[in-house]
Amino acid sequence: MKYAVLGAGAMGLRYGVLLQEAGFDVDFVEIWQPQIDKIREQNGVFVSRDHKNKHLVPVNIYSPEEYTGDPDVWVVFTKQMQLADALKRTAHAFKPSQYVVSPMNGMGHIDKLNQYFDKQNVIGATALIGTVLNGPGDVDFIGAKGAGSMNMANETEKPDKMTKKIQDEFTQANLNPNLTTNFMGTLMAKVIFNSVVNTLCTMFEIQMGEFIQSPVAEKLSRQLIDEAFDVCERAGITLLNTREEEWESVQFVSSVSNPLHYPSMYQDMSKGRNTEVDYINGYIYDLGLKYHYEAKTHDFLRNLVHLAEFSRDFDVEALEKKVQNLELSK
Repeated sequence: MKYAVLGAGAMGLRYGVLLQEAGFDVDFVEIWQPQIDKIREQNGVFVSRDHKNKHLVPVNIYSPEEYTGDPDVWVVFTKQMQLADALKRTAHAFKPSQYVVSPMNGMGHIDKLNQYFDKQNVIGATALIGTVLNGPGDVDFIGAKGAGSMNMANETEKPDKMTKKIQDEFTQANLNPNLTTNFMGTLMAKVIFNSVVNTLCTMFEIQMGEFIQSPVAEKLSRQLIDEAFDVCERAGITLLNTREEEWESVQFVSSVSNPLHYPSMYQDMSKGRNTEVDYINGYIYDLGLKYHYEAKTHDFLRNLVHLAEFSRDFDVEALEKKVQNLELSK
């Protein structure tokens, strides 16, 4: 089948390149112009694995307005806050027969996808692997070849022939897909994982392996996990894992799978971009409010991340000048 990746950032490039290497036809559609320009300039994207074996992989990349292809499947990997604009700009290329798979971080994307794709054709997913975009046209796959996995579930919770075909081709691409029939439970399990690891590592600018070695890592993790599970129980969402299994997942991934990895939220923060915290911890808190429950720790962390974003971008020199002018006017 033919694939088009909408959002050719770190994870979009990883999925698309792996599908391409497995022999499938892949186009990349990107909204960040420096990424498009750099990839065209160097005739491809530089790909490394764990900082080694950097090599150039030729890819076809387009802006949304340029794209006229007709893929069988869209793989959507934008940031949550970019999705509405990306979909609007690419809408001319969407067809009723096309399927969409979206392993994005956080929650909020499904409602937006439903504005353009029939629910029968929407597959939610979670990517359980780390990838780093070093800069325009330069991506680093974290983990050995074949590492990582993904969960996917139809929005209808009724897998069809096309879903099974996508699963088969993703398997050929070493994406290790696991197909479930629990849509919200599948998506929320990753949201809860990210609400612990992504947010705490970002706040303290640490790698996952450093976080998990802290003597308070378990207490912090369990507090966030318990609040999130309380929310999901009130919302009638049955998660893939138990509370204990969720903690074990945090522990295993942080200590064994990706101990040297800085989560994607940290990568956004460190590069001056807004984070997806509103779609992770914020989503959990807002969902809880609908069922008269306050996940206060999640809300507190969300606000701390926003304070960090504010302080990162704050104009200290302007404040100092303002104070000096006030002192002179006395």
